[in-house]
Amino acid sequence: MSTIPWRSWLLLGALSLLLFLITASTFSSLGVVLPAMIKEQGWSFGTAFLGFTLLGAFCGGSSWLPAILIRRLGVRLTIVAGSAVMVAGFACLASAHGLPVYLVGTALLGVGYQMMALIPGTHVLSMLFKKRALPFGVYFTIGSLGGVAGPWMALTGMAAAHGGWRPYWWAQAIASVAVGALCAALVGGRAWLAAAAVETDKAVAQEAQTAPVNAKVYRTTTDWTVKEALATPQFWVILAAYFAHLLGGVTAVSLAPTHFSELGVVSAVAVSVISFESLMQVVARMGGGLLGDRVDPRWLLAGAQGMMAVGLLALTHATTWPLMMLFAVGVGVGFGMTVLAISILLLNYYGRKNNLEIFSLVCLVGAVSALGPVIGGVMRDRLGGFAPTFQVFAAIIGVIFVAALFMRPPRKATHVEPVAEPVPTMLQDAA
Repeated sequence: MSTIPWRSWLLLGALSLLLFLITASTFSSLGVVLPAMIKEQGWSFGTAFLGFTLLGAFCGGSSWLPAILIRRLGVRLTIVAGSAVMVAGFACLASAHGLPVYLVGTALLGVGYQMMALIPGTHVLSMLFKKRALPFGVYFTIGSLGGVAGPWMALTGMAAAHGGWRPYWWAQAIASVAVGALCAALVGGRAWLAAAAVETDKAVAQEAQTAPVNAKVYRTTTDWTVKEALATPQFWVILAAYFAHLLGGVTAVSLAPTHFSELGVVSAVAVSVISFESLMQVVARMGGGLLGDRVDPRWLLAGAQGMMAVGLLALTHATTWPLMMLFAVGVGVGFGMTVLAISILLLNYYGRKNNLEIFSLVCLVGAVSALGPVIGGVMRDRLGGFAPTFQVFAAIIGVIFVAALFMRPPRKATHVEPVAEPVPTMLQDAA
């Protein structure tokens, strides 16, 4: 197994490239390409932007699927299947001559995103690395850069096609095949991953057992089942934090352009502030990766939630540079740091064995948080502005901040488990 270290880092690079690509080509590209699609097809903005809701809802709602496929088929075939779904989604967008095909395409992209990105990526990385904060930080940081590069990638691609949007979607379909094939080839079969996981688990267990009682970063010495994890309040605090960071972050970025316009902020300034917020996500994830093995991720999670709440409150009256910067830093760092802290906390609290199912359950709430922009729009129509939405969401996140601040590691009543206990399916454990 001497080849594990270099192959692990090579695979980290490939998985990071994959997350970069699909982030750039889906969530970050659709908003840039969609106006051209609307103009050519004669769609209304309301129905066309329903594609965004479907993209987010299906991305969150399908998080159970990759967990089941990985347990039954393995990581390699799951990534291959996800690549096929992504190609189907891009093909629908490229060939769309009506709303139904376009909406089906966005739904397929949401499912394909989940099958190729966070769940397989974090699962594989947890099997390969003993200290996970840095590789997770690299993985999420490069994924965040996809959000920064996506709009420019779309503009450049459409310019190369003389304003045409169909060739751009076909190009993304080809890119999905290429990067998906690369990751599938590097990830290897079940035997190699299983052997790597055995070595990793031994190293983690040995380090956890020899760690001092007052160690800065808590790591469990035993694996929890899904049912046991669900019975702990810590799981629900983490779940709430994941929900809240999507609810607040996605809503803020979606509504900020219109909100800034209503506040009288110049368009160029508003775009600069929103871009800076995306940059802060990148900085937060890289910083969290460097700190996550030295500072307990619980503090990173609490800090992220607190910063996001402050950022949302600043956004309500962000007409000056100090308030706009407070919004960008607060929401950017809060959004970027939360998912990284959660990914590490779940492994530290409940172990690696059933993390695939546990993390998938957390991701399910993404489907509900996709309603945030819709809620903001409804409140805007009734209350005359977006400020009340940001204030309500900030209050919700503030409660979770307090819960995360006082959260302590979960403790099992007993640490004795049957040696030959089979890995349960998510549905059996959650029942």
